[in-house]
Amino acid sequence: MIFKVYFQETITEVPVREKTKTIYVEADYEREVRTKLADRGYNVERLEPVTGAYLNYEKQNEDFKVLEIR
Repeated sequence: MIFKVYFQETITEVPVREKTKTIYVEADYEREVRTKLADRGYNVERLEPVTGAYLNYEKQNEDFKVLEIR
């Protein structure tokens, strides 16, 4: 499953919509995504599973790239 992750680049940053960034991560569960991103120091605001028509829509975006994190 692919998750869309909304985050701030540093854990100390207060979530501000204009500074929120997104990445896509492949994982089986939300917890696995959080574990994969733990060492990056991101302030994760929200995780959203991306499936079906929503996934097809996101794939049309030129910035769509799924991160391969182990």
